[in-house]
Amino acid sequence: MAGQRAQWKGFIKFGEVSAGVALYTAASTSDRITFNTINTATGNRVNRVFVDSETEEPVPKEAQTKGFEIENGQYIIIDPDEVAATIPESNKTLEIEAFIPCGDVDDVYFDKPYYLTPDKMGSDAFIALRDGMRKSKVAAIARAVLFRRMRTVLIRPHGKGLIATTLNYDYEVRSSKKAFEDMPKIKIEGEMLDLAKHIISTKKGEFDPAAFDDRYEMALAELVKAKIEGKALPKRKKVEVSKPNDLLAALRESAGFMKATKDLPKRTAANVNAGSGRPRAARGAAAKTASSKTAPQRKAS
Repeated sequence: MAGQRAQWKGFIKFGEVSAGVALYTAASTSDRITFNTINTATGNRVNRVFVDSETEEPVPKEAQTKGFEIENGQYIIIDPDEVAATIPESNKTLEIEAFIPCGDVDDVYFDKPYYLTPDKMGSDAFIALRDGMRKSKVAAIARAVLFRRMRTVLIRPHGKGLIATTLNYDYEVRSSKKAFEDMPKIKIEGEMLDLAKHIISTKKGEFDPAAFDDRYEMALAELVKAKIEGKALPKRKKVEVSKPNDLLAALRESAGFMKATKDLPKRTAANVNAGSGRPRAARGAAAKTASSKTAPQRKAS
């Protein structure tokens, strides 16, 4: 990829076929606005200093090491060289272990995406893998040492190349059963369910990432610009939170039914006042229905 440095270079292997590949970051936060910590007295940037938790004396880098807490305040010392020795030996190869249906991996396991592109050598093997996976509608599970750790990677066809997503390990993903164990057992049916389905059907669309703006980032940019130009700071817009007292009423209003019901008496009263030419019995019934509203209006006029 022109103008971007590869995060990793190596090989992808399936069966006895291998091809040179490179990984490029697919998502990055480097363009976000960042702030430095400043000394308000001097206006200078503040540097991070590590201090001893007991003596509160600064600890120079050469005196720092790794430690694992075994009890409260008790640590075993682990030398950085010992940590380095635990890093798996890398053969720079994404070894494909299995091809699976694309939807088999729950996206809760997704960690970070990378674009996987072919090296100049072995492009034909790369394209054969990409097209074969696309026609078979499968994804690949591979393993490799990436960034000093053994990682499991999900590989899928993506545009002209492949996308490789590192996966969280099972122990890193928290159980959904624990998250939802306090969910009440409520069955929604009848009109309430029909209204929910109706609202969903009227809101169907397609995902367009360009349509979703980072409002926090935009607000920060406006704030920084105002400070640079010495202008008044942008005011936060007041957010009005709706407070529906009844779920069914809220669903009806969302579906547009409550609005039609509310508008009906107003239209009837307007027609009565205008003398619509309807039969007298009908006009009398409408006038009686809206008498509480129309009588004061006539008196005022």
